[in-house]
Amino acid sequence: MRALLFTLLCLVSGLMAGSAMAQEVNLPPELRIEPQSEFLTAWGPRVESEVFEYTTGGETFQGYLARNVNDETPRPAVLVVHEWWGLDDYARARADQLAALGFVALAVDMYGGGQVASHPDQAGEFSSQVMQDWPAARARFEAAMTQLREHPAVADTGMAAIGYCFGGRVVMNMALSGMPLEAAISFHGDPTPAVPTPGKFSGAVQIHTGGADSLVARESLAAMALALEAQGADVDVITYPQALHGFTNPGADALSEEHGLPVGYNAAADASSWQAALLLLDKTLNQ
Repeated sequence: MRALLFTLLCLVSGLMAGSAMAQEVNLPPELRIEPQSEFLTAWGPRVESEVFEYTTGGETFQGYLARNVNDETPRPAVLVVHEWWGLDDYARARADQLAALGFVALAVDMYGGGQVASHPDQAGEFSSQVMQDWPAARARFEAAMTQLREHPAVADTGMAAIGYCFGGRVVMNMALSGMPLEAAISFHGDPTPAVPTPGKFSGAVQIHTGGADSLVARESLAAMALALEAQGADVDVITYPQALHGFTNPGADALSEEHGLPVGYNAAADASSWQAALLLLDKTLNQ
């Protein structure tokens, strides 16, 4: 019985193959696809990166610029602001992702000299020093924006900024200060205001926060959203019920175990927030 079934299967396969070959042979010339057709040799994105230095206040900052070098058309730019650890591999990976999707992405260096903290105490010290001197923090961000606009791969259109944790606080405050951005997107960012004098902001602000985030006070988040709306921003706050602080970072669980931090990765919240951010970037930058 098995031998008969095998024979029948072979016959059916042979008939199907023979039919397919016959159809291929009988195709009219105008429907045949030549092996060297142009669309068969098209290339997808090839992301390359470079150190992107800029200076302000007599200090040099080392950002990370990522772009698709297979695309010769100037594209909109997105600034990525790192977590309190500094410009590390996670921030670079996000810049690479944006570059592969058609943006020119600059992961900025808010600490200077590309410094990266190795312990929460050091990270807290770095981030506090930046946010306690708001004029200097704004100058660092603005210097990166100004030089990025001059890059030949960047389109002469608006820019956007996204930030994580400390970086989320940075981009929310940049919007509150009236920085010329089309969109400011915060992921599990600290909503504490640092701007002494808010400025008008006509762009969109998207705030992604974890419902189980013990490091972000609900009252502070609501106050920041209201302050941004008062300056003209279109604000959208999205809460992920079971997500902890740092929910977008796949390395958050390891950091929690190593340092006893109340952080954790949440794949669903990560995917959902990233999709919402991309839709806003597309809407505001690609028109």
